[in-house]
Amino acid sequence: MNVRVEVVAIDCLMVRLFDAIDEANMPWMLAASLRLREGFGAHLIDLVPSYTTLMVHYDLMALDPLHAREVIAQAMTDLSPDAAKSGRQHVLPVWYDLSVGPELTLLSRRSGLPVDEVIRRHSQRQYQVFALGFAPGFAFMGLVEEVLAAPRINTPRKRVVAGSVGIAERQTAAYPLESPGGWNILGRTPAKLFDRRMDGYSLMQPGDTVRFEAVDHAEFIRLGGDDTALEALA
Repeated sequence: MNVRVEVVAIDCLMVRLFDAIDEANMPWMLAASLRLREGFGAHLIDLVPSYTTLMVHYDLMALDPLHAREVIAQAMTDLSPDAAKSGRQHVLPVWYDLSVGPELTLLSRRSGLPVDEVIRRHSQRQYQVFALGFAPGFAFMGLVEEVLAAPRINTPRKRVVAGSVGIAERQTAAYPLESPGGWNILGRTPAKLFDRRMDGYSLMQPGDTVRFEAVDHAEFIRLGGDDTALEALA
């Protein structure tokens, strides 16, 4: 780990811990997040974790940039991950079907695997939540097996139904809200991923782990899923 501090804005600094995405980074990221929250205390406006960085937005009326850097340096001193502190574990039911997962065929063709094997491999793995972004409650997760990795579709959809589960490169995610999007869609979850009544608004937070569990259509509907078909664009 090679900690560097970069300027983002007059009241915002980026703490870069790593250069490459890796699940092994997360315990260090969580430890650094905790130290920074403790160090800045009431002077912290926001702390935004990502794959390899932590963006620190602080109160410029309370701390000058030099003092903010000193707080960061102190927080990173003798940093070590705490094995006892980890995120929550989630199991998200997913209906994998061509009507709601039109890129299943594309991923099957790219990987050389039958559709059933694409589904099995995607749902057998536990994924790390690295960051939230793009839309409220949109959790960037990984890493999917290299054989399932696929670039975003050439022409993004104008409308992706909420709950759609997709792959982009070695990332996987579920759309919390209806929105445009260009990920390869495999299926759909009925889980409520974003809700203002939830603590933090998002079901998932960086540091959590997620496993997708294949369910049939009847169970998907019983759980409140929307089976509106999604057209294939790729």
